[in-house]
Amino acid sequence: MKSIKIHKNDNVAVSLENGNVPAGHKVALCDIKRGEEIIKYGYTIGVASANIKSGEHVHSHNMRSSLSGVSSYEYTPQNVGTETKKPRAFLGYKRKNGRVGVRNEVWIISTVGCISATATELAKRAQKYKTENIDGIYAFTHAYGCSQLGDDMEMTLSALYGLSCNPNAAAVLILGLGCENGNINEWLKRFPDFDADRVKFLNCQDVDDELTVGEKILEKLCALADDDRRTLCDASDLVIGLKCGGSDGFSGITANALLGKFTDALVSEGGSAILTEVPEMFGAEQILMNRAVNKDVFENTVNLINNFKKYFLRYGEPVDENPSPGNKEGGITTLAEKSLGCVQKGGTAPVMDVLAYAEGAKEKGLSLLNAPGNDLVASCALAASGAQIVLFTTGRGTPFACPVPTVKISSNTNLFEKKSAWIDFNAGVLLDGEDADAVADRFYDFVLQIAEGNIKTKSEKLDKSSFAIWKDGVTL
Repeated sequence: MKSIKIHKNDNVAVSLENGNVPAGHKVALCDIKRGEEIIKYGYTIGVASANIKSGEHVHSHNMRSSLSGVSSYEYTPQNVGTETKKPRAFLGYKRKNGRVGVRNEVWIISTVGCISATATELAKRAQKYKTENIDGIYAFTHAYGCSQLGDDMEMTLSALYGLSCNPNAAAVLILGLGCENGNINEWLKRFPDFDADRVKFLNCQDVDDELTVGEKILEKLCALADDDRRTLCDASDLVIGLKCGGSDGFSGITANALLGKFTDALVSEGGSAILTEVPEMFGAEQILMNRAVNKDVFENTVNLINNFKKYFLRYGEPVDENPSPGNKEGGITTLAEKSLGCVQKGGTAPVMDVLAYAEGAKEKGLSLLNAPGNDLVASCALAASGAQIVLFTTGRGTPFACPVPTVKISSNTNLFEKKSAWIDFNAGVLLDGEDADAVADRFYDFVLQIAEGNIKTKSEKLDKSSFAIWKDGVTL
């Protein structure tokens, strides 16, 4: 049976082919006694719940999680200085505020779920104003914005505001109903600074015919967007979101490792990357903490992890029950195992900042974003924090789209061939022996082609109108 040992200290390997141990699953490299640690990636991913013999399948039937609740951590910084390189160039849209978009779109963002149908109808009517210089006209709808209280309401407002600031939107219509508690006036109280030329507001209850009025506003916004042209930009203008979902036993070896190389290359050229899915840092958080650029960032990372654990515990949920049925079928047994594969996407770059949910990226380099692991919620959170592109690795496959180009990277070749309508890039070639640096260079060029608009992601051909918001609170 062919297998791959990831780290010299591992006592399990990953099966490369189906047999007594399914492909992507773990095989013991030695006898492991009950209660002993299972080591993968050089770190503990759980403990044996039974005696395991060398060559035996290691999974849920004979191992368990060893994660605990809120923890204490020590700052033991590593020297992870990033090499500085001349940034590569691409053609993008330079906005007045200095940010750069990779698409030139007109967006309708509804403040409340009650007007989702109105927003969708306005997007349909506005298609007549689309020109060859406008990449698309989209309505982003959701189920929230009213009957929410406290921090729950603040999270919705922050997410919608953050989305409106994404540089892929050349112009935005904020569409409100009027009586919702997340109404436009509440928006303006919290976020008074916006580009009055590119962001317009309409309360449907304030006018006789919201469709006619809204269409006239969109006609003007489309004319504004039509004036924009791509100009020369460089990689330091990029903010890239990092996300994984539906992982398998190969994700941490191929797709996530590929994104790690990409992240290091982007950061070395002055660009920015955002890593999220906080629960999928549990078990690997010390690795990120040791890369914190200073003590403040370390402490913010500790708070990020422990506050998310408290969020789980507040609802009576364990902190170690994350791997989905698909993850487990693909060979991932525990949350720590998934997390150690997940954080590979952040490469080896220093952690420069920790962002609140939907907070815009401020620092160049790698930032950590507070958001859950849910694919739709986390990807939309990345868009709300300013990511122009989301890189999404998967060992299982998914067709979903978020508001920005969402690049699907398969961890294995079988998935790439089976779901060619979903997957944009195959990292499974790394299992076939292709040189990792050569694949990483090819992938970087591929991302720049997407940024230039020369390549549209598979997900951009699908409906991306739903905006998933993280909810945490009582609904009235």
